[in-house]
Amino acid sequence: MPETATISTIPAEALEALRRIVGESSVLSAHEQVLVYECDGFVIEKNTPDCVVFPETTEHVVAIVKLCNEYKIPFVPRGAGTSLAGGCLPVGGGVMIALTRMRGIHDVNLRDHYAVVGPGTVNVHLTQHLKGTGFHYAPDPSSQGACTIGGNVATNSGGPHTLKYGVTVNHVLGAEVVLPDGEVVQFGGYTEDNPGYDLTGLFVGSEGTFGVCTKVIVRLTRDPVAYRTMLGVFETVEDATQAISGIIGAGIVPAALELMDQGIIEAVEPAFHFGFPLDAGAVLLIEVDGLEVAVDGEAEQIVALCEQNNAREVRKADSPQQRDLLWKCRKKAFGAIGRLSPSYCTQDGVVPRTKLPEILKFITEASARHDIRIVNVFHAGDGNIHPILLFDERDAEQIKRVLLASDEILNRCIELGGSVTGEHGIGVEKINFMNKLFTEADLETMESVRLAFNPTGLCSPQKMLPTAGACGMEHIEKSHPARRAAL
Repeated sequence: MPETATISTIPAEALEALRRIVGESSVLSAHEQVLVYECDGFVIEKNTPDCVVFPETTEHVVAIVKLCNEYKIPFVPRGAGTSLAGGCLPVGGGVMIALTRMRGIHDVNLRDHYAVVGPGTVNVHLTQHLKGTGFHYAPDPSSQGACTIGGNVATNSGGPHTLKYGVTVNHVLGAEVVLPDGEVVQFGGYTEDNPGYDLTGLFVGSEGTFGVCTKVIVRLTRDPVAYRTMLGVFETVEDATQAISGIIGAGIVPAALELMDQGIIEAVEPAFHFGFPLDAGAVLLIEVDGLEVAVDGEAEQIVALCEQNNAREVRKADSPQQRDLLWKCRKKAFGAIGRLSPSYCTQDGVVPRTKLPEILKFITEASARHDIRIVNVFHAGDGNIHPILLFDERDAEQIKRVLLASDEILNRCIELGGSVTGEHGIGVEKINFMNKLFTEADLETMESVRLAFNPTGLCSPQKMLPTAGACGMEHIEKSHPARRAAL
């Protein structure tokens, strides 16, 4: 890879040119201003950008990128900063392009089932905009009240309803992108199957290393006619995971299938007072949707399968308000963790569904081995686990044990045929795992693709791939795990 030019201070004339592009008030360069942007939700590794620029149009982004190329200044796009792997960490300083002001909903075409939005559009704002139309935008990360659609595109975000509806890439038809040299291109379009290579699919999940997204064409999904939302209460996590296997094995594909163990229940119940039994080993939040004639039958099957796997009870949400409260408990679960511990670190791994009992047993063993309490909440239907390691970051010994336990859990995910990330991405956090996931030939191919888009390496340098991530980060000591935002 070509050596990336990194500088500690942007030349005064370049800073002045940025102000002419976007306006004086849209450029932050004072240390106390840019300090806020030194990291995303992954707070172990920090570095301040030299300046933060807030474009409002594609033309602004083009001008900023071309200026960075002229002065050989590294640049990195950023959304809301809710990402959890250091994807928008300004490793080499330089210019941070904050896209939060590019938040317009430019077009909604219900007849052809698409919308065109700016990358800074908050995920839930599109959902709210579509209320009453009979359509919705399906990807729903638990941080959807803050995260942006551009950020979702960067990391190919998931969420509770991905089991049935898929992740972000399944709902992006196209994107307008400013390439790292300043050229504007459009990947995909307004229809399902565009001719040629699937560059949209390639771009989604590239974590800002292929260019800066300035518009997104998203697929809109019809609202289901009916929902049935249930809460299965189990004595043990093992019983709950066996119920999960039974449901999927029966050919039922729930819209969502979420597991929370006793530790999470202890945090959520005092916060939201839903009536979760504090002595339960685990609860399963299960939702099926579709036609009225179908959902009742599926719900009855699910109840029977839960009971066959020793469910203490299966509750049904009898009103939209009860359904909303159940989902509030799940999506706000991480906000309640502060009741259990002053600090926490959440991992993001994936295993085949049939390996859920095995990985959960390993997590329990790792918890005991390192004397670190670990609680669990995860997207059980697709094997995406989120063990939450509780600790006090003021205690250096606890920090060391948390890091060791985290590495062991992620390595075990790989051994079981899984991955070290289901939706948070690689960023800078998990670069060291890439050699374990991929062969040298795989990584060389990925590097070749990135160089085709980003030959100078100025766009989001030192991210995702070991060849880039290994250099430049040695000075940043991994001294403590991250305090994480909601998943």
